[in-house]
Amino acid sequence: MSEIGAPSRVLEGRVILVTGAGQGLGRAAALAFAVQGATVVLLGRTVAKLEAVYDEIVQAGGPQPAILPADLAAAQDRDFEALAQAIAGQLGRLDGILHCANALATLSPLSQQTTEQWLTQFRVNTLAPFAINRVCLPLLTRSPDASVILIGETHGHAPAAYWGGYAVSKAALEAYFRVQADEWADLVNLRINLVIPGPIHTPFRYRTHPAEDKSTLPPPEALCPLLVELMGPQGRQTRGQLIAFRP
Repeated sequence: MSEIGAPSRVLEGRVILVTGAGQGLGRAAALAFAVQGATVVLLGRTVAKLEAVYDEIVQAGGPQPAILPADLAAAQDRDFEALAQAIAGQLGRLDGILHCANALATLSPLSQQTTEQWLTQFRVNTLAPFAINRVCLPLLTRSPDASVILIGETHGHAPAAYWGGYAVSKAALEAYFRVQADEWADLVNLRINLVIPGPIHTPFRYRTHPAEDKSTLPPPEALCPLLVELMGPQGRQTRGQLIAFRP
């Protein structure tokens, strides 16, 4: 993947759903997509955080976004169907999805982790991207150029001690990605890629590495040119790729 900065307004006219849009990488990406002309659908659990991102986009002169509150840890099939219906009804189209929603229970030995913790992490980190892609597929296939980006995690790609259910759920996301990429391989107007950000300065990093000097880490905004490129016309030839971000 090249490091060429995206030309101005490369996402003009597109509608892009961002999950986990209230903070961290989801927030940064939503702002970056809006700057490039996209109408962003902000999905997250905390309405106040989504409203703050909404205000930032409007104040920056971006297209008016939409807010879809959702608790992905509790969502059922009917809730995912309603999400797709809301996007179709309010915006009439969907040209991309960035899956940033993320759930981590705790870093601990497997002997101390619970079934409920594992289920929550699987529901948010693995099941929700699959379910959202499934219900949104009719909208995505009607787009002339649709892109889906999954956000992986280093410990899902290379699991290690104490990452437990989180690592397993992210490893399962990677397996899902490979299956979905294979199934969509012949669709010229729809692509999917998986990005592993590596260490970046986000609230998630504070939870997993509280004593770390965060000033040494790149901010989530450093990843946004790559995400814009993958989401826009520059990314049309990049499909089915696992991309490890290198700042």
